[in-house]
Amino acid sequence: MDNKKQLVALALCSLVGVAQAGEKEELLKLRETTTTLIKELVKQGVLTEKVAIEMLNKAEGAVVPDASAQAQAAKNVADTPPEPGEVRVPYVPEFVKDEIRQQVRQELREDVVGDVMQKAKSEKWGTPDALPDWINRFKISGDMRLRSQNEFFSFDPDSIEYYKNYQAINAAGGLSRVQPEAAKYVNTLDRQRFRTRTRLAIDAKVTENLAAGVRLATGNFNDPVSTNQSLGNTGSQYQFNLDRAFLKYDAVDSDGFKWLTLTGGRIANPWYVGGGEFTAGSELVWDTDLSFEGFAATARHSFGSAMGLTNKHDKSREIYVTAGAFPLQETALSSSAKWLLGGQVGLDWGFDNQNALRAGIAYYDYRNIKAQQNLNGTGLCNQNPAKNSFSVPQFMQFGNTVTGICQENENVKSPGLYGLASDYEIINVNFSYDWAKFAPYHLIFGADFAKNIGFNKQAVNNLNPVNNRTGASNNVEDKTNAWQIRLDFGWPKVDRAGHWNVFALYKYVEQDAVLDAFSDSDFHLGGTNAKGWVIGGNYGLMKNLWFTGRWLSTDVVSGPRYGNDVLQLDLNARF
Repeated sequence: MDNKKQLVALALCSLVGVAQAGEKEELLKLRETTTTLIKELVKQGVLTEKVAIEMLNKAEGAVVPDASAQAQAAKNVADTPPEPGEVRVPYVPEFVKDEIRQQVRQELREDVVGDVMQKAKSEKWGTPDALPDWINRFKISGDMRLRSQNEFFSFDPDSIEYYKNYQAINAAGGLSRVQPEAAKYVNTLDRQRFRTRTRLAIDAKVTENLAAGVRLATGNFNDPVSTNQSLGNTGSQYQFNLDRAFLKYDAVDSDGFKWLTLTGGRIANPWYVGGGEFTAGSELVWDTDLSFEGFAATARHSFGSAMGLTNKHDKSREIYVTAGAFPLQETALSSSAKWLLGGQVGLDWGFDNQNALRAGIAYYDYRNIKAQQNLNGTGLCNQNPAKNSFSVPQFMQFGNTVTGICQENENVKSPGLYGLASDYEIINVNFSYDWAKFAPYHLIFGADFAKNIGFNKQAVNNLNPVNNRTGASNNVEDKTNAWQIRLDFGWPKVDRAGHWNVFALYKYVEQDAVLDAFSDSDFHLGGTNAKGWVIGGNYGLMKNLWFTGRWLSTDVVSGPRYGNDVLQLDLNARF
């Protein structure tokens, strides 16, 4: 029985120890140990089951004292006067401390958060009111491109003198006044150069549906189709031009559909030019860097969206009509200002299987851009300078048929100034089909056709067009067709690391099919009377940073052989 009393005493001591410990984790461990010990004593016959149950019931009551009981016990001890020399240190169980901490945290959190919010509101931390209201209406964006460009030339000796740089000749005031090398259009030496393009756009919300936009860009003031800046000007600085400045109004219906868009000023190209939603369009008629000065309006009618959904990822189903009027050159000394008038109807149709069809047919009519020859007296340029100067194109690239406007002087019989021999009224048809069979990769086929129906062979030849090195008249044939086919495959948008696409195209542009001043500035290094192919691809390096490589191989359609191959390697960034 002594052993029995000792074991029972040990179990009761454990219970007392548990009650005094007061920590939840220790209480649970000790309770488990005590329970195991009592059960083991029952198995060995030391304790009866009745005694064991009584001990376990006592243990349950002692193991989990609540906070109020602990507090009352502490109060009772505090109310009992200490014996002489006795020092009492209050004991607060750990679980009571945790509950106190949580309660204090909760109370402090509410007070602190309230104080911080009040201070943030008064000092306008991170709220729209932190800055003036007008700043919140502005959005800044831009892009930068670094390019390595290699140019390789092939030509017949006759082409060196045959193809003249009429832009340089007109700028100098005559063939005899321009430097001989500058008068030649054909480059005879291969070259390599580095180029950059930087554009910065600022868009502002004027009212709910009215926006204003401004874009600055690098480039040459006198070149409307290129914003490239060649490196090698360490001794000077780059030009930064006002490339766009416009107002834009969108009329929106109750469903949020933009059924009408009005733009005015110096604006982006308002015409659909082929390509998919994100892939590049055709530059058969318009270079992608060209901005338009004037006014445009686009009206749309919606037939809903693919699958009947309305979120931004749906393919729309709509038809549209665009009309535009753009002054090209205005002078106070002439009532016959140069204009471009145009219209386009198109279709943008998405299918339930994510395929998409886009098409457009357009008509572009250039007014008063044909050369006005000086037929008074001897036909000298200085006899009617105002008329002659206004008849000279502001910008020319390569290919269009030209004619003399006036004679440089009495001793030099060749023209002093040159102008366009033909009128230009262009019919343009674009088509593209986006096939999403291999999504997320897309296969996009595009086709583009243009024809100048304003060309009149008899009228052109009556102006005695000048096309050869002798300066004599040349019989010009009707060469007014242009076409292009293009194929893209890969991610439709390369804006993430690992995204990619590849493309290939073939282009054929006869000399008077389109106005050479505004067509692609890279294909054949600009202008018309060119044919050839382009292959290339894009690869995403990281978000908003991608690499582009292109190889362009071209030759002339008619005339002495003059071809060039161009390799362009670009690093592009968007921000």
